[in-house]
Amino acid sequence: MSFSRRTFLTTSGLTAMGALALHGCQPGSNTSSSVSSPPTDLETTTVRLGFIPLTDAAPLIIAKVKGYFDKYGLTGAEVIKQASWGTTRDNLVLGSAGGGIDGAHILSPMPYLISEGIVTNGKKVPMYILARLNTNGQGIQLSNEYLDLKVSLDASPLRNVFQRKKRENKEVKAAMTFPGGTHDLWIRYWLAAAGIDPNQDVSTIVVPPPQMVANVKVGNMEAFCVGEPWPLQTLNQKVGYSAITTGEFWKDHPEKALGLRSDWVDKHPKATQALLQAVLEAQIWCDQDSNKQEMCEILSQPEWVKAPVADIIDRSLGKFNLGVRQFESKDLMQKYWRDNASYPFKSHDLWFLTENIRWGYLKPEVDTKVLVDRVNREDLWREAAKAIGQEAVIPKSTSRGVETFFDQVQFDPENPQDYLNRLKIKSLKS
Repeated sequence: MSFSRRTFLTTSGLTAMGALALHGCQPGSNTSSSVSSPPTDLETTTVRLGFIPLTDAAPLIIAKVKGYFDKYGLTGAEVIKQASWGTTRDNLVLGSAGGGIDGAHILSPMPYLISEGIVTNGKKVPMYILARLNTNGQGIQLSNEYLDLKVSLDASPLRNVFQRKKRENKEVKAAMTFPGGTHDLWIRYWLAAAGIDPNQDVSTIVVPPPQMVANVKVGNMEAFCVGEPWPLQTLNQKVGYSAITTGEFWKDHPEKALGLRSDWVDKHPKATQALLQAVLEAQIWCDQDSNKQEMCEILSQPEWVKAPVADIIDRSLGKFNLGVRQFESKDLMQKYWRDNASYPFKSHDLWFLTENIRWGYLKPEVDTKVLVDRVNREDLWREAAKAIGQEAVIPKSTSRGVETFFDQVQFDPENPQDYLNRLKIKSLKS
């Protein structure tokens, strides 16, 4: 796929530890887990982890602030803010030995794109996915120019408007956060499902998450997909509205991952387990309803997300004011642990790679199953879950099975080629 049509605005740039994990992290449950002793004799007590200021970075932030890293012996763990996903990528390529980072809160497809050299000028930097950090919790927003259309799941009201603008040589800019990343795939799918070709009918541009709202405000773009709290900030700053929260697009869809350079993991197996156990316990803490207010207050601080609590709290509680409609749903809110949110299903990574083939980021002949088996280390996740007493919630399979999207299209991980063949709008790489 050619990137010439894209405008790259930028591409780089405890409480008491006795509050133990609930098996399903369901409100009202009093079933506690038994936790093993923290790993000893770690190969290192330090790790450098990047994050983008988004609420789905909460597990890493909470692991640092509430002392879970310290609990598991990673007393020198650093959680370092990154300016953009491009910066995250660049610092992962450098690694901590080169002044960069060892791992990150990251868009789930990025470890694959980095491992294959797709987004690193051909330089392959092998990576692993150790956990999913969250499901749900993103949004597709439109500027107030389209307020009268009250667009929601069905984006077809935009089709005639976009085509008219194209005839008038007026560029329509739709922003995402990184080429081939989750937000890119969400907004492309959503547009294509309505017959809008994201390669022909709009210009897909890259904007870092914290800069999204400001760019809409000054008219640099008209639509964008990003994670919270920026969708709610769009509404609270009165510059646009949310067409959808992405749980409506695909309920309990995978979003961010904990990705690490594979050389760091291979060199530090005990420290890797310590890291995973700390993050999993932080995810459990984040998903307890009684902790949501404190979590949002922590995230709001300048060194983390730097956004008012009012722009974070509602959607963290499952309260959705999208501007043109309102509803409450704990099913659609961002999840960190409940409903297997943390487990990195291989079937989900297979969908991400299939969509990257769809839009020309990967060649059609790539062996996606081999690639998933190489990058996805759900085996390490299982070890960590057992160690913290969460064996009962470990999925029986690495596949969540057939997935159904808002337009009733289904993805069967046993036959991704059939899914790809049935998609009408695509741009396969020759």
